[in-house]
Amino acid sequence: MSGSTKFSAIDLMYGFYHILMREADVPLTAANTPSGMLWEWLVIPQGLKNAPATFNRMVSNLLRPYRDFAPSYFDIFIHSRAADGDMTDVEMHLQHLRQVFEVMRESKLYANLKKWIFCAPDIPVLGNYVSTEGVRADPEKIEAIRAWPVAQDQKQLRQWLGLVAYLHHYSKNFAATIRPLSQLLKADVAWSWCPEHHTAYGVVTTSLSTDRARLDAARPREGLPRSVRRERLRDWLRRHAVRR
Repeated sequence: MSGSTKFSAIDLMYGFYHILMREADVPLTAANTPSGMLWEWLVIPQGLKNAPATFNRMVSNLLRPYRDFAPSYFDIFIHSRAADGDMTDVEMHLQHLRQVFEVMRESKLYANLKKWIFCAPDIPVLGNYVSTEGVRADPEKIEAIRAWPVAQDQKQLRQWLGLVAYLHHYSKNFAATIRPLSQLLKADVAWSWCPEHHTAYGVVTTSLSTDRARLDAARPREGLPRSVRRERLRDWLRRHAVRR
């Protein structure tokens, strides 16, 4: 998505119900109802262990020809920018949308219009916001961290650390900063809130609230590769892996 200027996000409805159960596995979905009737699912029901992965694989395979501008992970994220002077960014984005819509029409995939984000400057992607400027944390999560009261015991501290750890890559030197707080979670350490703990608490909160930190943390650094081809990685592992 790096370099794109227009973004759309499509939320798919009734995703699991597009996939038929294998006939031999249908009896495994049987459920007994209060009326005494036995019901079996002919499509993938909600709650099966591998249902999310199966659905995501189906959508990814359908959109494989367009994966350069329409990656999917439960939702479909479409991003565009004009490749030359013949089309504007908006025109290119509309063309990408038409291609995705055609695949959805042929495969009978339906979108939830209430959750659809169309031609926006940024979109939420897996708990982050992606825009032309880069990647930033969800503002609602940042606000929740800022509004969180100072921990009074290990349970509250563990809850707060769990929340900030989700966004740790937006905070510089996160592991070193929270080390004093992590020490308080040890079983043999008595609870004693000291100035160093309060300082660590404030440093993490401030770093996550800084726009520059939130934008630069996930931005690719110049000169470093942005992706690794699977085949190349396999060749490297084959040459350098050591068997024991």
